[in-house]
Amino acid sequence: MLLGHKEILHNSLSQFAQLGKEDMRLADHMWTHRTIEKNEYFNFRNSVCRQIGFIVKGLFRVYYTDLKTETEHNIYFVPENTFLVSLKSFLTQTACPYSIEALEDSELMVISHENLLSLYPQSHAWERFGRLLAEQYYVYSQTKAEGLLSQSAEDRYVSLLTEFPEVANRVSLGHVASYLGIKGPSLSRIRAQMAGK
Repeated sequence: MLLGHKEILHNSLSQFAQLGKEDMRLADHMWTHRTIEKNEYFNFRNSVCRQIGFIVKGLFRVYYTDLKTETEHNIYFVPENTFLVSLKSFLTQTACPYSIEALEDSELMVISHENLLSLYPQSHAWERFGRLLAEQYYVYSQTKAEGLLSQSAEDRYVSLLTEFPEVANRVSLGHVASYLGIKGPSLSRIRAQMAGK
């Protein structure tokens, strides 16, 4: 494990799931470094997600493609210091309906499904990590679904900026509009209105 990456990962695991030094030591040999270039994929649609990644550097988008129209619909943006996974596919080891693409040159630390499962019987802290990760992704999904149902496009954009302030500088407006469920001109209008306030 690369030294700087190891420290960043350990700090995040400690904050996220209160893992102690012994818990970290159990898993250190299981985490490996993975580099993914811009426009390359962490996971392809219809493939099984076999790893959880911790993003040390970079940014990803999770999206699905409407096969009838070939339109891409962005679901999440996942920046550094965040765990990246297609959770349902990872948990069930079945094919994932989403694609996970790097929007920037990215570096991750990754652990396999098999290795993570082997940690659960050895450590309650690693079990807690698995539970908290599942809860986090459930909340993401619920929040996104509720936003689409109950918020205006402008409110969804404000929520995105609050959650991810750098999004406008790091993600194309086309990708942002797709995430919000609107067309590019509507997003331009929202941005102009907000700038005028």
